[in-house]
Amino acid sequence: METMGSLRRTNYCGEVSMSNVGQEMTVCGSIARARDKGGIIFADLRDTTGILQLVFDEDTPKDVFAKAESLKSEYVVICRGLLRERAAKTDKIATGDVELYVAELRILSEAQTTPFELRDEINVNDDLRLRYRYLDLRRPSMHEPIVLRSKIMQIIRSYFCDNHFTEIETPTLIKSTPEGARDYLVPSRVQPGHFYALPQSPQLYKQILMLSGFDRYFQIARCYRDEDLRADRQPEFTQVDEEMSFVNEDDIMTINEGLIKRLWKEMLGVDVQTPFVRMPWDEAMGRFGSDKPDTRFGLEIVDVTDIFDGTEFKPFAAVLEQGGSIRAINAKGLAGKLTRKHIDKLGEVAKTYGAKGLAFSRLTEEGTSSSFEKFLTEEEKAALYKAMELETDDVLLIVSDADWVKACTALGQVRLEIGRKYGLIDPDKFNFLWVVDFPLFEYSEQEGRWMAMHHPFTLPKAEDICIDGLEGITLDTVRDLLSVDTAAWLEDVENIKEFYAQVGDRVPQAMYDELAALEARLKAAR
Repeated sequence: METMGSLRRTNYCGEVSMSNVGQEMTVCGSIARARDKGGIIFADLRDTTGILQLVFDEDTPKDVFAKAESLKSEYVVICRGLLRERAAKTDKIATGDVELYVAELRILSEAQTTPFELRDEINVNDDLRLRYRYLDLRRPSMHEPIVLRSKIMQIIRSYFCDNHFTEIETPTLIKSTPEGARDYLVPSRVQPGHFYALPQSPQLYKQILMLSGFDRYFQIARCYRDEDLRADRQPEFTQVDEEMSFVNEDDIMTINEGLIKRLWKEMLGVDVQTPFVRMPWDEAMGRFGSDKPDTRFGLEIVDVTDIFDGTEFKPFAAVLEQGGSIRAINAKGLAGKLTRKHIDKLGEVAKTYGAKGLAFSRLTEEGTSSSFEKFLTEEEKAALYKAMELETDDVLLIVSDADWVKACTALGQVRLEIGRKYGLIDPDKFNFLWVVDFPLFEYSEQEGRWMAMHHPFTLPKAEDICIDGLEGITLDTVRDLLSVDTAAWLEDVENIKEFYAQVGDRVPQAMYDELAALEARLKAAR
């Protein structure tokens, strides 16, 4: 092995271009690949910015050429040479127009044969990748996202600082506070029997900082939640926390639109149009079956409930008797791809999200196959075809349920499955939007009670605030929540008492008195 000697890096491999041709430079990194063509040797040198081709030939000093003949994958080298234009250019790498003709080469570290090739076009056992993680992270698909994340963080910090935000770091070892998931606990050595909690989010500190006069603060916060894995959630993750005073929701959305616009422009070269579309929650659920709708493709959900008013088709009639809803989508032109087998699989997707089944009609040149049309009147069938704009080669999919949200959710997931499977979603298209006007509460069938859809600190709309000094529950709402059997009454009383404790002195005394009287009567009734 050799040392760097007097050589020092002057350029990074991925940052040279035709504008640097004719310059002498020193680069360093690891050999990604070496190719001896007999009398001429090519080697791809990799550093954190990319790859640059090195060239050695018969005019190269003999001692340098001899070293080049020994080069193998993952040897660590530093070399000096002249950048020149490549005779055979390539667009496979960013520096495909140039190459470095090497005059001096030092091998800083040799390497054994790696347990797997360090490139993306191969399948490697996950256990092997994790065992040799330091090698796996050299592959472009692993290395580039880490570099990308670093650049994103720089832009985020720059953007918020430009908009008068203060970056503040909050403690990691904190007191446990009730939030959405279980805490990770850390035992205290100096106070046996006591524990720190790792933060699920810096909620307490955000409130303290606002009260302390930091009216615009942000933090790139590490968060920890002891909960089951989900597609978009790990036990530990990073989130951008921001707090602002003296603003309304439009100000908050505008700030974040500016951040996304800047990120997409600087990272992807894409001009994002602002302001974003503002879509009410009811519309998002009704048209797309999701509170995070993908609007990059069609297949929108249509409400066909009115068409079946008075229908004799029992499954639909039963739903309508319960005040339910019937929703449909038209998979336009997909009859050739959506065979009966595929439709059955979509039915399983719908059932996963609470639907009892998926009704269908498949229109082809040979005729129509349907799971329900034979039970409809001609008037119902004609009205349905007109509302859904059905034509030959279309597939009609219907979900009905007593709960319109459940019907839309199930059909929305069917819509996404079709979009993904049949390439209807353009991955290069960005349709940003805000979903607004979420309900404050939703009923949990598992818990058997009303729960905050997001969290109990969400601000109600001004028209929904009915008592001066209270941003939340009214006396009538308390009575409505408690209009169930005695046992459930007492459970809900405890829930509302907990809510009051969170809201604090913003609850009028009259509501405390009413709740106490209700609790006393219920206990006496038992």
